[in-house]
Amino acid sequence: MNREIHVRICESVRVRFLGATRHNAVVERFFRSLKSEWIGEQEYGSHEQAQRDITGYIADFYNYRRIHSAANNLPPVRYENSNY
Repeated sequence: MNREIHVRICESVRVRFLGATRHNAVVERFFRSLKSEWIGEQEYGSHEQAQRDITGYIADFYNYRRIHSAANNLPPVRYENSNY
């Protein structure tokens, strides 16, 4: 991924979700998963292309298929809909 696009995406998401907070373990873990499981060495042609791809990762894979150990090894949506 182009370094400039990577920095713009990370800063955009961090500002939206964290406000002034820069050190949040949950969000840092999310970015680690995003980079290692989804983006890897992928190259995006534009910021919009990267944004669409990452939004798809969150909306489909991360929320509905990826299991989370903190959620009893269920995807977030299934965990929230369960009786835990």
